[in-house]
Amino acid sequence: MSDPWGETRGRAGTRSRTAGVPRQREMGDEASGLAPGGRAAARRAAQTRGRRAGRRAKPAARRRRLARIALFTVSGLVLVIAGAGAWLYEHLNGNINSVALDDGAGGKEKADAFGRTPINILVIGSDGRNNAADCKLGGGCGSAKSTVGHNADVEMLVHVSADRSNATVMSIPRDTMTRVPACKDPDSNQSTGGYYGQINSALQYGPACQVKTVHDLTGITVDHFVMLDFSGVVKMSDAVGGVSVCVSDNVYDTYSHLKLAKGTHTLKGDAALEFVRSRHGFGDGSDLGRTVSQHLFLSAMIRKFKSAGTLENPGKVYSLADAATKALTVDTGLGSVSRLVDLATDLNKVPSKRMTFTTMQTGTDPADANRVVPAAAAKALFAAIVNDQSLSGGKKKASAAPSASAAATVPASDVAVEVENGTTTGGRASVVADALLAKGFGSGTTSGNAPAQSSRTTITYGPGQKAKAQTVAAALGLPASHLTQGTTAGVVLVIGGDWPSGTTYGSSGGSSAAPADTHAAVSDAHAQTADKAKTCAKVSPYKTVEINGVAMTPAQAYAAASDKKDSAP
Repeated sequence: MSDPWGETRGRAGTRSRTAGVPRQREMGDEASGLAPGGRAAARRAAQTRGRRAGRRAKPAARRRRLARIALFTVSGLVLVIAGAGAWLYEHLNGNINSVALDDGAGGKEKADAFGRTPINILVIGSDGRNNAADCKLGGGCGSAKSTVGHNADVEMLVHVSADRSNATVMSIPRDTMTRVPACKDPDSNQSTGGYYGQINSALQYGPACQVKTVHDLTGITVDHFVMLDFSGVVKMSDAVGGVSVCVSDNVYDTYSHLKLAKGTHTLKGDAALEFVRSRHGFGDGSDLGRTVSQHLFLSAMIRKFKSAGTLENPGKVYSLADAATKALTVDTGLGSVSRLVDLATDLNKVPSKRMTFTTMQTGTDPADANRVVPAAAAKALFAAIVNDQSLSGGKKKASAAPSASAAATVPASDVAVEVENGTTTGGRASVVADALLAKGFGSGTTSGNAPAQSSRTTITYGPGQKAKAQTVAAALGLPASHLTQGTTAGVVLVIGGDWPSGTTYGSSGGSSAAPADTHAAVSDAHAQTADKAKTCAKVSPYKTVEINGVAMTPAQAYAAASDKKDSAP
């Protein structure tokens, strides 16, 4: 065993010295109260122990005081952090500028068989110059806070599928000629009775007018809009630490002032704006070429968002959130931090390889060679988006929604179904009942009319009969969300207006539209997915720019402007 001073004693009854030789005093013996010398020595030993105990007590008390201080400090920090969180939330909310969109354009998106709905957002890039930053970046200046006199130089319709497995981004060239419907901007009171003109001009009558114009052109329901100006592009690119892009050749666009050497560059600030604004540097020098380079820029930004460290770093997340909320004008349906977070969460679910960027197919306007009109192929692209079809190729990932067929455990022969017709089509119940009998369902299966018409097909089952109802749903292709437990025994199928014909739910009628030709949808649409990190923007081979009145290609202009500093290293 060890004594208080760390020395080891021998075994009991064993002497460590030679017998008869006086033993020397050892500190260990005193400490244990075994020191010779009588009562005086014992008192000295007791005093020594007291002093040592006192020395040990002081550090313990100090440690307790420090622990209390630490506890109070941590508690205070928790309160401060909580208060800062509330302040940050209110601060970000206060940044957001929102505009009413009523019920959107074309109503609301229809839910799929599992009750999920797609999201359609019109992203608007305004050429407005309403603040000092925009005046510096864009040239012309204004003071109004409305969109009067502004044009939508960028229009991208973002479609996120109902199951969040894929997304399509369709650019609409600003030079597209179309019918602008009658609109009135509630903020500026500017109104129009409708006219035929460039699609981007509709923004002069408010964002809602721009949304309605796009809906009328495409037939696509638009639930929300997001609008940002010139300075917004700068803020967003800076917030993510720059966006990496590649150009196929030296390029100098004397109009947007973009000047880059061949290769890859990280764009921030003004350089990012110059890139997304450049229409003379890429493609054929028109707005069509610009849409493709914008897709490359956005794809790179999306990859940056999803990259490790960007969304896991609180400082970067706050910087991004602060920049985004300051830069964006949105509809009231997105007009809060929580709603924008929900939207970002939905978008983040879509893999980069399943995000397809396209440009609406166009042809030359017969009345003006400098304008375009939608090509016939654009109808297939519009239809694919309306039908919630993926354009990224490959298999669509399996739905995570509950499946009635997966839960079917009761043999069809053990299930009798009462089929009721809730539609305006005569004989619907008989058709479905016969189909069930042909599938081997019980001979007690009957048909008749429902007590009232129903817009939705449902299966109601009695207590303890859910498995039977699931067997019926699986046989008919009916989603589990259409099953409801009732109080009466038996399984009752009411055929609703969402299933007007056929014997398999969703095979006809209003529940789903005929599939679009996805090959035709992406034909001549410059389709590319967001995961293509090595794709370079194609510099225009045409003489689309000029220096001192001399027309030249962007590469020639780059060589001629050797004294001008590049936009990015």
